Amino acid sequence: MSTPATREPRIVRLLLTATALSFLTLFLVVPLVAVFAQALEKGWAAYADALLEPMALSALRLTLLTAAIAVPLNVVFGVAAAWAIAKFDFPGKDALVTLIDLPFAVSPVVSGMVFILLFGRQGVLGPWAEALGLKLVFSVPGLVLATLFVTFPFVARELIPLMQAAGTEDEEAARVLGASGWQTFRRVTLPNIKWGLLYGVILCNARAMGEFGAVSVVSGHIRGKTNTLPLHVEILYNEYNFQAAFAVASLLAFLALVTLVAKSLVEWRAASEHASHAEDPHVD
Repeated sequence: MSTPATREPRIVRLLLTATALSFLTLFLVVPLVAVFAQALEKGWAAYADALLEPMALSALRLTLLTAAIAVPLNVVFGVAAAWAIAKFDFPGKDALVTLIDLPFAVSPVVSGMVFILLFGRQGVLGPWAEALGLKLVFSVPGLVLATLFVTFPFVARELIPLMQAAGTEDEEAARVLGASGWQTFRRVTLPNIKWGLLYGVILCNARAMGEFGAVSVVSGHIRGKTNTLPLHVEILYNEYNFQAAFAVASLLAFLALVTLVAKSLVEWRAASEHASHAEDPHVD
């Protein structure tokens, strides 16, 4: 229950609410409506043709493939990094935390350029990779590497504060009772972090499917081979094929809305579970 010190006059609350709603309408609702309106400007037939066009389907498959590879790898890394940082003290711990945050500080375009400088034909490791028969730029592996780099903080950053808040008492009790490391993780740690882990996976997947800057640099824009959905939208727009560009963009917008709904459901479910445990600590 709010105290008098935290209550604001009704006019202030109305102004704040109106400002927030106006901002969301202007920068979220209006652009979404504009995207779908432009996508359907020539009718449903033209809309379906733009989505079922072979290059669009290829871009969709590549986007899903890249996310399907990058997200599970980021889950493994995020859980391992969060476990190590939250549960143990070791030399270089602060450096690891800083490195996890690095993709937030570096422009995706710069990270793409770094991959070119490292693995390009004239790059530092390019001749070595070519000698092994590995093509890491202008190919699918390059897209996966670039996506991995820009998305790997999301799972770890969701789990680190969650694990730190939980402490180590439960794990220590499980080990005293004879549980192995895997049993401790599966039966003690994982149930405590499951909603945070799912939340991190949703954010990671959303960023992986929508990433543009890094993959644009390493893709080479090869139609049907290295173009993801965001890159395909750019090409269509640059060719003045606006209706098709907005049609493909509407697919990305739809995926973003699905992500938003999934995120809200996870938050609601986690809050409900927390409330039930607060009322009865013995509830499983």
